[in-house]
Amino acid sequence: MNVLERIVAATREEVARRRRARPELDLEAAVKQRGDDFRAFAEALARPGLSVIAEHKRRSPSAGPIREDLMLQDVVQAYERGGAAALSILTEGPSFGGSLEDLSAARRVSSLPLLRKDFIVDSYQLLEALAAGADAVLLIVAALEPEELARLHEEATRLGLAALVEVHDAAELETAAGLGAPIIGINNRDLTTLEVNPRTTFELLPRVPAMATVVAESGLRTRSELDRLAEAGLDAVLIGEALMRSTDIERACRRLTAPV
Repeated sequence: MNVLERIVAATREEVARRRRARPELDLEAAVKQRGDDFRAFAEALARPGLSVIAEHKRRSPSAGPIREDLMLQDVVQAYERGGAAALSILTEGPSFGGSLEDLSAARRVSSLPLLRKDFIVDSYQLLEALAAGADAVLLIVAALEPEELARLHEEATRLGLAALVEVHDAAELETAAGLGAPIIGINNRDLTTLEVNPRTTFELLPRVPAMATVVAESGLRTRSELDRLAEAGLDAVLIGEALMRSTDIERACRRLTAPV
């Protein structure tokens, strides 16, 4: 069993446990209380220039502990001051140290659109995301059967959530394109091996449907890398570890978001 399979299997078990502890009817009531209070995630990525989705991430299977000492409020507010277009909040617990409370806390202290970054495998998690304040969710092609992916993408859209559909090779990109996904993420990291290939985005970008907003993920650290991606026609990047490790998060974020 590879890393992705292990995490997905554990996630399915955890979702079943949470469903028993908090029925869907309870979540649906919380969603109704939220109403139509959505922030425009897709529009934030499509604005002129290269948009930065800044990620709050305490640890990961590939990097181990990153910055578990930082207060989430301080991090996300530094990202907002630093010019980030949107926030990605890890909510997966065992491997990444996140929680749904992190998502709710980010909503309270920031005005930016929020992506729930997790291994979404069940429609129950879409309701959780809504109740906790997410404006978008991540759907990983490699983690889902095609029928599951299509169903979750359709359900997310119906609920008003934007969906970042993540791919890491040509076959997965074809699947995402077949969905008509308006936002496609190209992950430079192979989630089955955790290896990073920075060429992946450049190799797949010409194959992305013209109308899709494209986000590059993983392994990005420097302004020169972002400038090359912008020249290639990319719309946005998702960056977490490089920013979280910085001694001055706001300054580090501003270096990546400031106009050329």
